[in-house]
Amino acid sequence: MVYIVVLAVYLAVLIAVGFLGRRGTKTVEDFYIGGRNIGAWVTAISFIAAYFSSVVIIGGGGFGYKYGMSTVWVGASNVLLGCTLCWIILGERIRLFTRRLSTMTVPDFFGKRFSSKEARVFSAFIICIFMIVYNVSILKGMGHIFEVLMGIPYLWGVLISGLIIVFYVAVGGYLAVVWTGFIQGWIMLFGIALLTIMTLKEVGGFASVHSKLMTIDPGLVYTPGIWGWAGLVSYCLIVSFGVWGMPQLMVRFYSIKTTKVLKIGTVVATIGGCMAILPYFNGACARILYPSLSSPDLAIPTLTKLVLSPLGGAIFLAGVVAAGMSTFSSVLIVISSSVVRDIYEKGFGKALSESEGLKKGRLWSTIIGAISLLVAIKPPAMVLVLCAFSWAVIASTCLWPMLFGTYWKGTTRMGVLASMIGGSVTALLWVAFGNPFGIHGFIPGILIGLILIIVVSIFTQKLPEEHIRRVWEEE
Repeated sequence: MVYIVVLAVYLAVLIAVGFLGRRGTKTVEDFYIGGRNIGAWVTAISFIAAYFSSVVIIGGGGFGYKYGMSTVWVGASNVLLGCTLCWIILGERIRLFTRRLSTMTVPDFFGKRFSSKEARVFSAFIICIFMIVYNVSILKGMGHIFEVLMGIPYLWGVLISGLIIVFYVAVGGYLAVVWTGFIQGWIMLFGIALLTIMTLKEVGGFASVHSKLMTIDPGLVYTPGIWGWAGLVSYCLIVSFGVWGMPQLMVRFYSIKTTKVLKIGTVVATIGGCMAILPYFNGACARILYPSLSSPDLAIPTLTKLVLSPLGGAIFLAGVVAAGMSTFSSVLIVISSSVVRDIYEKGFGKALSESEGLKKGRLWSTIIGAISLLVAIKPPAMVLVLCAFSWAVIASTCLWPMLFGTYWKGTTRMGVLASMIGGSVTALLWVAFGNPFGIHGFIPGILIGLILIIVVSIFTQKLPEEHIRRVWEEE
């Protein structure tokens, strides 16, 4: 009963925020990026909420359960690469360039920065297809937590959480996404901290965790342990450096009020991002208490049921649902914008009025949400495996064009296209062949993309000087 009451109150708040977001959504720019008027704290906390979703809480716990304490390095890399360096290196540049070029989406930035309709449409298709895969991993994580903690069938857990997200995104747009993300971020941080404290009490402290894992398998304690360097480094990079190419996170820099508040946001995102370490640690602890779970993805839900009271479990349930909802809603708004703005409007040349743009944005948010829900009913693989697969392809497509597009004037249209196509195809083929040598497809994908964007840009026609001066606003 406690679970139902806490969850009902939480979901009611989200629906209310959706309606409030609708009141502030008057234009297409409001719907997709909040009118570029979001403050530092809201941006940073919602960034964390969108980054560390139920994928990290459930999937990270699953990897901690399977591979042990070495996975804590994945969380540490999330903080350094995915939060601190990402905000320092990309935050200000993206805010300046996207404002200067009047772009609202990642593909739109590519299209205008490189004068390339092909780059816009190709990246939009990649984002639409593989973000749906990512959405499935998020829904799968939420389905598992409902199933274990509340005894609700997996299907109903997916439907309850998914339908509410689709509703408040379609109604309130980006303002609903970012403000619910702000609320959800705090719930996540409190919930995962509570679970960690109670788990340590249950297993007998840090020293006991070490000795008990050693008894099960020494590889669960040492780095890289039973995972191996190839797997550990691959996943550290893909879920940390890969963030630099993820549209649902980069759009946070589009929407922040001014570049002056980025320093505050960087500090908040770094401190809050430290919570990413905890799911992996808790997953390793679950291996001590439940050494023979049927699926690693059940580690965190099962641990929660053991160490928390009904009220504590209800709060943690809200935290996981919050984590998943914040990311799912962020992804929905990104896919919707890619379909409407970059494929339909810019790709096919179909001009839309403000009211038509808003209607189509809401319609496609609903359609994409429905597709994700259908696929999530019977999803393949572990949560973090699905996440890493989708991130590998998207990051291999978007990472270098975003970084080079804001730092290197010599990047050419053909260089960007070669990098996008070569990087994404390499990542896909590498994963299709079973990740040879234990290296995830993200690594060869970004390496090929990096080589191509540099080499092809050196040997192909440069963009007109007038265009470059406009992009950089040179005297």
